[in-house]
Amino acid sequence: MTTHGSGTEADPWRLKTPSLTADYLAWRDEAADPPALVVQAGATRLSYQLRGLGDLYAWLKARGDWAELGSADEGKPVKPDSVEAWARAEDNPVGGYYGLRKGYRGRFANYVTPVLEALERVELEHGARNNRVRAL
Repeated sequence: MTTHGSGTEADPWRLKTPSLTADYLAWRDEAADPPALVVQAGATRLSYQLRGLGDLYAWLKARGDWAELGSADEGKPVKPDSVEAWARAEDNPVGGYYGLRKGYRGRFANYVTPVLEALERVELEHGARNNRVRAL
């Protein structure tokens, strides 16, 4: 996948969702408290703890195999043992949601995994649905 941008607000990454059906922008906001990964998807702005990039990579690396994405909006059920389930779990490194904006804390798997792919840290599938990811 070709990605443009350096990951700053002035020069955001231009990404596609794993299914390649939607474009979005993402950038690091290291001045935020806590530091954030900001996602602009159309008119919707989401933000996730920036440390989620490293934490997810570490989880995938320790897992040593593919993980289903399992993307879902906040408040909707998630598939067990998926990236989305991990990103909400009480036993993850932050003790719950990586998402920072109540009501918009879900869909971590949908927006964070393409960033890791752009950083060449993961291999990400790009089918119409049920995509998976693994650490490189």
